[in-house]
Amino acid sequence: MRLPPEIEGLLRELAPQVLGVLVRRHGQFDVCEDAVQEALLGAAQQWPVEGVPDNPKGWLITAASRRWIEQYRSDTARRQREEKVVALTPPPPDPAPAQDDTLTILALCCHESLTTASQIALTLRAVGGLTTAEIARAFLVPEATVAQRISRAKQKIKGAKFRAPQDLTAVLHVLYLIFTEGSTASSGDDLVRVDLTAEAIRLTRQLHRRRPDDGEVTGLLALMLLTDARRPARTDDNGALVPLAEQDRSKWDAHAIAEGTELIGTALKTAEIGPYQLQAAIAAVHAEAKTAEDTDWHEILGLYELLTVIAPGPMVALNRIVAVAMVHGPDKALQELSTLDLDHYRVHAVKAHLLDLQGQHEQARQEYERAAKRTLSVPEQRYLRSRSRRPR
Repeated sequence: MRLPPEIEGLLRELAPQVLGVLVRRHGQFDVCEDAVQEALLGAAQQWPVEGVPDNPKGWLITAASRRWIEQYRSDTARRQREEKVVALTPPPPDPAPAQDDTLTILALCCHESLTTASQIALTLRAVGGLTTAEIARAFLVPEATVAQRISRAKQKIKGAKFRAPQDLTAVLHVLYLIFTEGSTASSGDDLVRVDLTAEAIRLTRQLHRRRPDDGEVTGLLALMLLTDARRPARTDDNGALVPLAEQDRSKWDAHAIAEGTELIGTALKTAEIGPYQLQAAIAAVHAEAKTAEDTDWHEILGLYELLTVIAPGPMVALNRIVAVAMVHGPDKALQELSTLDLDHYRVHAVKAHLLDLQGQHEQARQEYERAAKRTLSVPEQRYLRSRSRRPR
């Protein structure tokens, strides 16, 4: 049975806070996380029937602490630890601890010792409150694989220091990757996985509430909102991909665009410029254009030039080449593309588009086919093959 949205939202909001209280009090991230999951399960069963308690956070802390003690008592050294266990009986739940350790838990989940896949899985489990099955469905991998990633990750960070992060780079990167996979799924039948984009936005909002003056946190939230605003127009009624230039912009989410534009405008005025802010600024230029023809490609190219300096990388270079084509023409863009060292299906897709602009349609068809063979996304495969076969 699905939880009422208000209870589900509350549990997801409180989960990392409760986990933070237990880890701060007891250590042992792995045992604490299991205890919190048990408490959340109990709340999911009890609250819809009996109502949400007056102090839901305190309720969860008490339930999780009891579960932690039960686990502690079942340890093989139970007899030697019995006296210590008695002293660890949880205090009354009211008032709940004022300390909010959500940021610290986020940082632990994104610990440098973990692989990227493990960081993502643990973040969605411990901070996002998603079940192992939900994470597995979102990433189209076996549930056992996700369970192993989470279990190994918890073991790896068992002894990590529990302290608030000063640098959020790793946290922002993981949230960005979660959103990107949801926004343009790398494999499978669906172009977009709304559960992942929604969760990434929710977690980034949480982060922004705690670090409202951090320009890159603000920039990432703005980027997500401005990108997700285009989602209703990115596929047609049959689920086929619609490229940006051909989208019905009346379907774009005006509220998300307004919020994202305001956020990035404020960040650019008040904070040191970073890569997420620049990407959000590029998205804002697209969002503010009434038609594809109105897009200010000169401004976009200038932003990509700056992004190339601040955060150089092959995908940034590829996106910049697209802007070069729109400003200076396909000849110059193809010349720059020939020097790009990137093994990715999008290179072939961009090359195909540029060749089409040059009138080299047969070569363009071949590049579209190469791109289609390289991607695991079914909607992108269909789109690229349709571009290959369309009349010139």
